[in-house]
Amino acid sequence: MHLKWKNVTCAVAATLAMATGVAQAAELNFASWGGNYQGAIRDAWLKPFSKESGITIHEDTDPQVAKIRAMIDTKSVTWDVVTENSARLTRGIKLGVFEKITPDMVKQDHVIANARNDYGVPSEIFSTNIGFSTQAFPAGKPQPSTFADFWDVEKFPGKRTMQDDPATVIEAALIADGVAPADVYKVLATKEGLDRAFKKIEAIKPHVARWWKSGAEPVNALGSGEVVMALGWNGRFQAGIDSGLPIAMGWGDSIAQVGYFAIVKGSPNRDAAIKLLNFMIQPKNQAEFSKYIAYGPTTEAALPLIDAKRLERLPSTTERLKNSIFLNSEFWDANGPAITERYNQVRAR
Repeated sequence: MHLKWKNVTCAVAATLAMATGVAQAAELNFASWGGNYQGAIRDAWLKPFSKESGITIHEDTDPQVAKIRAMIDTKSVTWDVVTENSARLTRGIKLGVFEKITPDMVKQDHVIANARNDYGVPSEIFSTNIGFSTQAFPAGKPQPSTFADFWDVEKFPGKRTMQDDPATVIEAALIADGVAPADVYKVLATKEGLDRAFKKIEAIKPHVARWWKSGAEPVNALGSGEVVMALGWNGRFQAGIDSGLPIAMGWGDSIAQVGYFAIVKGSPNRDAAIKLLNFMIQPKNQAEFSKYIAYGPTTEAALPLIDAKRLERLPSTTERLKNSIFLNSEFWDANGPAITERYNQVRAR
């Protein structure tokens, strides 16, 4: 074929392909935090979404807010959708790295009110609660359930472990000291309230064998018998239970946290990103996530779609949320550095 006519033919073919929507396969660049969490997202949402939509998803990890800001500043944005917890989402909002999500983009009327955010679609709920050794506190005898039980070393003797980060520990300390969950952040907003929380932490400190850094540590410490009780993440405790460790959880109190899917400002595949968020937040798809990891849905409409056995593992059932408060990321963004410095001083003494 003559080169001139070959070029014309190729141009016509390209035009026809674009008209039929097959010139360029739709793509989406997604970044999360790896491990079992990203694996659960992949199995519950990414693979089914890709199959249904025909959109190819490329995965990455470690979507730190600073990295996203650098992409935007250098006009080299590659990520479309990233997952963030409430603290990182709040930080990113203040740095202007996430696109505001309007009701026209994603309808969220059915989402739990305390989980909503204008810049992220809530993906799952996890919690900090009590894990305990069933060898130390076997069935048929008193077992700990509340934050007050965690601090009650006379009724429930033995070593404890708490996180080396004060977020959730401060809240648990105040609830253990008798502050109503609904009033925790109002009390923490005062010097007297913060002092009250730290006094409670000072009281439990002699019984703390370990200040854990990674979520696996409290599970391992319980399993080995190093401690009899821990404040930790429900998903990690559940993983330990599933692996056969002698661990159980108390649900009398908990502090809920929310994961979010956010769209990076300047996303190169914005339409595909919006489609993924709409797919993920559908109740039937929210119900799927708990098959792969013990995190709860962000909409009550998903609960009837989850079998009773799985519901027992989840933090966001209607009954458990009655005994829970949601972590206030605005409070921690404003006060976190000062509280963390004081907390580290207490631990070091």
